[in-house]
Amino acid sequence: MYRRTVLDNGLRVLTAEMPHTRSVSMFIVVGAGSRYEPAEKAGLSHFLEHLPFKGTRSWPTALAISEAVEGVGGIMNAATDREMTSFWCKVASVHASSALPVLLELILHPLLDPVEMEKEREVIQDELRMTNDYPAHVCDLMIDRAMWPDQAMGRDVGGTAETVAGITLEDVRRYMEQQYRPNNTVVGMAGAITHADSLALIGAATRHWQPGALLDWEPAVPPSADSATVLMDRRDTEETSVCLGLPGFALADEDRYIATVLNGVLGDGMSSRLFQSLRENRGLTYDCHSSISSYRDCGALVVSCGTEPARAIEAVAATREEMATLLQPAPESEIHKAREYIKGRLLMRMEDSRSVASWLASQELLMGEITTPDETAARLDQVTPADVVRTAERLLHGNEFRLAVVGPHDDDAGFEKAVRR
Repeated sequence: MYRRTVLDNGLRVLTAEMPHTRSVSMFIVVGAGSRYEPAEKAGLSHFLEHLPFKGTRSWPTALAISEAVEGVGGIMNAATDREMTSFWCKVASVHASSALPVLLELILHPLLDPVEMEKEREVIQDELRMTNDYPAHVCDLMIDRAMWPDQAMGRDVGGTAETVAGITLEDVRRYMEQQYRPNNTVVGMAGAITHADSLALIGAATRHWQPGALLDWEPAVPPSADSATVLMDRRDTEETSVCLGLPGFALADEDRYIATVLNGVLGDGMSSRLFQSLRENRGLTYDCHSSISSYRDCGALVVSCGTEPARAIEAVAATREEMATLLQPAPESEIHKAREYIKGRLLMRMEDSRSVASWLASQELLMGEITTPDETAARLDQVTPADVVRTAERLLHGNEFRLAVVGPHDDDAGFEKAVRR
């Protein structure tokens, strides 16, 4: 399925040959994200993700970078999360040798020009303002803050207007020198390219890149007993956005696979319990879904929906009712349906060279090992109704629900009661 090589400087390269495709994807992940930042520099990792696209040593302008990839029909982008920053590029295989070096230069030789940094600071501030204009996005951020208050896990990865305004070029340079090291980076390659050709391309570009000591990430801390159960943002909106969250499972927790099936039963897809109950049977919402996330030492299960303000408390109570049903064994047919839904989505995603490259690089960086799609499918096949009940008991036992609400509401008492039912 894949091959793995560790270069002399500690850079890990994982490749998957997909000779039936006409593309090659490169996915670079660096151990840099909001969990590595002090509170006063929140958004530093995200700021650094933006800046390389403004110019590198060989492609000194944003236009030159874009043309080098888009000019051959390729696509390129980047993203920052709590535990990693990713840079990726996908091009037709005939252009791999000319286009993929652009991506490597972003992390190896960015110009970090002070004039361009000030321009990009305004772009990032606008990105933060745009997020604040979408109630559902604000609600997503609020549930993180409710579940992990006053710490990196609960902060917006992009930072705040105030912290972004205070980040200096020296902050960026120092942070890049600390975290953007080969021993903190993984390159995933997938598509119509061999392992040997991948190594030749990457090895030549990174031969002078030296390893170094790295920053530690901030551990997650559970909320204190007196922390708020409900966070509210009053807005004169036509719809109320709601997120109901529970602590979930870390990446190394074996119950994470069972939780994936549990989530499939609960709220992943239009045939899930939440969608059928809240939308189809009660008419409470246009869209309702649940999701799970796993990190190095923590995780979350979050249910999100939008509803008429007058029925928002009812929607929360209905969600709690559906979650409680997980404590009773589900029919094997329902578990089977959830397993097949999850496996089908996963296996179809693996037809895309970018998804394969991302799969390899992300697992290697965060877990130090690769579980192949077939191995993942086999683990999902082992999940039984009894497993789902046991995992639901782990989730629901502590009654550690947190709620975020964005909409035209002044009083949280009704929401508190619905959460604590």
